[in-house]
Amino acid sequence: MSEKLSNMLDSTIAKIREMVNANTVMGDPIVTPDGTTVVPVSKISIGLGGGGSDFVTKNANNGENPFGGGVGAGVKVTPVAFLVMKEGNVRVIPMAVPASTTADRLVEMVPDTLDKIVSFIDSKTAKKSE
Repeated sequence: MSEKLSNMLDSTIAKIREMVNANTVMGDPIVTPDGTTVVPVSKISIGLGGGGSDFVTKNANNGENPFGGGVGAGVKVTPVAFLVMKEGNVRVIPMAVPASTTADRLVEMVPDTLDKIVSFIDSKTAKKSE
């Protein structure tokens, strides 16, 4: 029985591997005419289950009993974000539900605020060096 169940599980896992690979998580880059590169990022959830049993019979040939079993699997691919690359800068644009609390909105604003602060400091430093 264990060999038959193992074969069923192996073939199911092989089929899942055909459907899901690293390119499913990090999609193919998309380059826009202005030179921006966008890479989709996804989350993959996989569920797998299987089982089987030998049925004891009086007329078993060579000690082999009939086997009954099954394997089932499910794959869910959910887009979660986009990586946007332009002029040496990389940004992550999440596909999450918008923030519902003030604290969540503040946390989401941190990367943009830091970018603005760095740009401001760079511009002031450049003016002083001139």
